[in-house]
Amino acid sequence: MTQSSHSSAFAPVQPRGGPTRLVGMSREELGAFVQEMGEPRFRAKQLWHWLYHHGETDFAGMSTLAKGFRERLAGAATAERPIVKTDQVSSDGTRKWLLVLPDLQEVEAVYIPEPERGTLCVSSQVGCTLTCRFCHTGTQRLVRNLSAGEVLGQIMMARDALGEWPTPRDGRRLTNIVMMGMGEPLYNYDAVAKALKIAMDPEGLGFSRRRITLSTSGVVPMMQRCGEELGVNLAVSLHAVTDEVRDYLVPLNKKYPLRELLDACRAYPGINNARRITFEYVMLKGVNDSPADARELVRLLRDIPAKVNLIPFNPWPGTEFACASPEAIETFADILYAHNLSAPVRTPRGQDIQAACGQLRSESQRQAKRVRDAGGAASTDRAA
Repeated sequence: MTQSSHSSAFAPVQPRGGPTRLVGMSREELGAFVQEMGEPRFRAKQLWHWLYHHGETDFAGMSTLAKGFRERLAGAATAERPIVKTDQVSSDGTRKWLLVLPDLQEVEAVYIPEPERGTLCVSSQVGCTLTCRFCHTGTQRLVRNLSAGEVLGQIMMARDALGEWPTPRDGRRLTNIVMMGMGEPLYNYDAVAKALKIAMDPEGLGFSRRRITLSTSGVVPMMQRCGEELGVNLAVSLHAVTDEVRDYLVPLNKKYPLRELLDACRAYPGINNARRITFEYVMLKGVNDSPADARELVRLLRDIPAKVNLIPFNPWPGTEFACASPEAIETFADILYAHNLSAPVRTPRGQDIQAACGQLRSESQRQAKRVRDAGGAASTDRAA
């Protein structure tokens, strides 16, 4: 399946009628919109400022716009975010939102506070198409791609919740964005790129590209374009050091095997020792956690500016995997460090609210699975 066919097959639902959704509009689109409403084009700059710098959702509060224009906007457009269905806070401070989209589909976004930064994990699709065996999100079928406004709306919603409007210059609680939520960002590249460009605009949300990381399972044809057009940090979900094991864990590897993936990493624009690619490696007991695996990983990455995030596996109901032992993880990390590969072990966050890496799955899908499981159990009982 080509990138274009994948994107079109799972495109966001286009609303028929109703107000025009302004969040996610580029400068050019806002310019065309205000002109269609009979306003001079410079109004678009004012509207952009209210939307993306002040985070204003009420047109009545956009005081630099003419009163008549504000009134007409209220009847023709909306600056709403996704609706927050649930807002959970973990014992470690991690915060997870379940968000309802206009067509009632749901996605999750996670905020991870740390002493020196705060990171928001953003979703790019409803569900996922990749079916990585260790990932709970991968057990949820892909429903559709998110629009640029739905991607951007997650960031703006988090800013709402954290009280960070207007866009602060210093002292931000939300400092970093990672495209590591539900879905494969490079299978929804156009919408993700559009959203991130607005997020990086100095007169928009004002995030530095150095503070944004896009994580991919290895959609090789899109990696070069991502680097050239966005220049954000790249993270690669690796998880194995042989094609045989990675074919099983990350089925996308059958299409883009390790050699092709690592060649694309070497060619990623702008990488150097100061700006390395992050390789994510979930530690699975008896699968990919041996000292031999660690030594092979060193060999594979020997000529790539890289660091490795070792991720203790976060279990979920029904999984076939267990987390590698602390001793195996420590030994693995020591081997990488001995060969000058940075290999921090990620501290699991938000496990008690199913917000940790690989655990995201919209609540409607969890409920549907519980209903299916209950129905299957009842059928078995009746048969018996």
